[in-house]
Amino acid sequence: MNHWFTGIFSIEGTVFASLPAFITSLGIGLLLGIERERKKNIRAGIRTFALTSLLGTLSGLLAENNLPLFPIATLFTVAAFILTAYWHPAARKDAPDATTQIALLVAYCLGLLVWHGLAALAVALAILSTLLLYLKPELSGLSHRLSRQDILALLQFGVVSAIILPVLPDRPLGPFGAINLYETWLMVVLISGVGLLGYLAVRMLGERLGGPLLGLLGGLVSSTATSLAFAREARSDPNTLPLSTMVIQLANLVIFVRIAVLAALLAPGMVSPLLIVLGCALVAGMVMTWLSSRSLFSGHHRPAEGAAVDPKNPVEMGTALLFGGLYAGVTFAASALTSLFGHTGFFGVALISGLTDVDAISLTAFNQFTAGKLPALTVTTAIALALLSNTLFKFSMIASLGGKDLVRRCAPMFAATSLGLVLGLIVVWQL
Repeated sequence: MNHWFTGIFSIEGTVFASLPAFITSLGIGLLLGIERERKKNIRAGIRTFALTSLLGTLSGLLAENNLPLFPIATLFTVAAFILTAYWHPAARKDAPDATTQIALLVAYCLGLLVWHGLAALAVALAILSTLLLYLKPELSGLSHRLSRQDILALLQFGVVSAIILPVLPDRPLGPFGAINLYETWLMVVLISGVGLLGYLAVRMLGERLGGPLLGLLGGLVSSTATSLAFAREARSDPNTLPLSTMVIQLANLVIFVRIAVLAALLAPGMVSPLLIVLGCALVAGMVMTWLSSRSLFSGHHRPAEGAAVDPKNPVEMGTALLFGGLYAGVTFAASALTSLFGHTGFFGVALISGLTDVDAISLTAFNQFTAGKLPALTVTTAIALALLSNTLFKFSMIASLGGKDLVRRCAPMFAATSLGLVLGLIVVWQL
């Protein structure tokens, strides 16, 4: 058994050859025991946990010396001692709580793992277990902040990712071999997961969110939904106009970062040209947002308090099925039109699908590039066209819902990002 201890002391071939395993086990027990010792009226502390972990390692040793059932018998014995301490009338008041009881059993099993050569795994599990024990106030507060809707979102994501995805066939289907059900649903899981992170953050932080953070998280959930929600907010309450402007601007800047991250995950080979286009749009939009924010919040122009966003669950089955159908439709159209009309057909799909959703065409383009069906330049151009059409769509919706004042404040940022996309494309085509 390799261990740092053997590099210092020559114990191989002696009766102390197994000592490193017991030292590791002792450390695990001390780690768990220190956390438990901090609790009031705890009868199982440092010594109990250290001894329990050592007992697990000792059981493994004895099991290899003609006592194969010893670990199981010892485990039941430890469990019996714990139950006796819990149910005995004289000790019930100060008996270990259920968490401490389970932690003692975990300590025993981790000690057993150490003996079987899984010391690194045992130490990692001990650290994670100690974190769970130590972070009780934070975890308890988190559970109380989650609403029924939030828990439903988590459960639905579990259904989408852990139940539906594994049973789908992973092979091309349909005309042009364009539809892969596993790949399609994997994209649903990816986009739902990103949206879920932003959704939970908005739900948990609620009204404590400031304008910048609200815009960033809103962009993760949906830049389109966030823009429309705050356009209505600005029209219904003119006092929220500065805040609504900031949120809309930042939500529509996050989309460039979001696509860059998706590219790095799904098609790292085309990140370089895409970053040029996305970077130009992002920098131009950030500069314009910064310039406009200085004038918006100078003097008496302050963001109104109390503006809130009520995001929709991004993982509900209707939303997941809608995005899955949209992605499958875009993938099929892209394959068919590319086969019939070349790259020009794919550009047409990008312009049309980008009006309502950029994720579907972006994911389709990345997968087409990874499969060797489209070059990086075509994919970059298609995504830029989709972003341009999406920008036009969102700006027109903001204009119709938010009123002239909001349009005047948001127009420079939208114009700057559109110009940045065009300039970035020119640079990429020249390279």
